[in-house]
Amino acid sequence: MSHSPIDGGVVLITGASSGIGERIAHEVVFRAKVIVLVARRKDRLEALAATLHHKRPGVEIDVRPCDLSDPQAATKLIKDVESAHGRLDLLVNNAGLGDIGLFEDADLDKTLLMLNLNILGLTATTRAALPGMIERGKGGVLMISSGFGLTVMPGFAAYVGSKHYVTGFTESLRAELAGTGVRVTQVCPGPVATEFEQNAGNPTDMAVPGFIEISAEHCARVAVRSFDEDLAIVTPGFFASLLVGAGQLGPRMVQRWMLNFAGKSMRKKLAQQREDAS
Repeated sequence: MSHSPIDGGVVLITGASSGIGERIAHEVVFRAKVIVLVARRKDRLEALAATLHHKRPGVEIDVRPCDLSDPQAATKLIKDVESAHGRLDLLVNNAGLGDIGLFEDADLDKTLLMLNLNILGLTATTRAALPGMIERGKGGVLMISSGFGLTVMPGFAAYVGSKHYVTGFTESLRAELAGTGVRVTQVCPGPVATEFEQNAGNPTDMAVPGFIEISAEHCARVAVRSFDEDLAIVTPGFFASLLVGAGQLGPRMVQRWMLNFAGKSMRKKLAQQREDAS
C-alpha cells in the first residue's frame, strides 16, 4: 500500500461546519500539514479551526467560506487553494443537502439547490482538483455519499437520484484513474446522527431506528481508514451495510413490491396528516 496522501498533505474538506465533515477534520488533524475548511457558515468554520489548533498547534488551518452550489465558485475555490498552498493532496467532497417527502410536494427551488450542490458542486471541485494530482502522480478524492446511492427509497426521489450520480461518477472515475497514483474512495453510509434530517425536513415524522443510526465520528473514522486502504466503496455501519447489501442482491421484483408498499404507506400517512390539520 502506497503512502497515504493525507500524511503531510493539504486536505480540503467541504461541508466542514458540522457532522461528518467536521469529524473528518478531527480525524486528520494530527496527520495533515494543511487543513482547508469549506462551508457557507464562516462562524462555525472559525470555531472548528480554533478547536483543531488547540488539539495540534502546529497544523495550518485555512478557513474558506464558499457556496459550492455555484460550480464557478467551486472551481475557483480549488484553484485558489492550489495557488495558496502549492498543491491539493486530498479533496473530501462531503457537502450535500437532502429533502424528504413526496416529490410533487417538493419546493422546486430547494430541489434545484440540492442538485446543484450534490452534483454540480461535487463535479466542479473534482474536475478542478484532478489535473494537479495526476501530474504529480499522487493524491485522492474521498466522496462522502449515501447508502441511497446504492439503492432507492420513496420519499427521497431527487436526493436518491443525486446520489446515484455520485456512485456512477465515482466508480467510472476510479477506473479512469487506475495506474495514475490518484485514488478515489466512495463512502455510502446509512443514517448518521447529523443535521441532515433537520435540514432536509421530515413531513412524515417517522424516526430512524436507533440501532441503524451511527455517529458522525464513527462514519468519519471508517471513511478515512477506507481511503488510507484505497478501498473503492464502503458502507459504514453493520445494519446499514446489511440493508444495502440485501437491496442490491434481492430480486428487483421483490424490491419494487416492498418499495411500492412503503410509498403507498407514506402517501396515506401524509394524506391523514393533511386531513387532521384541516
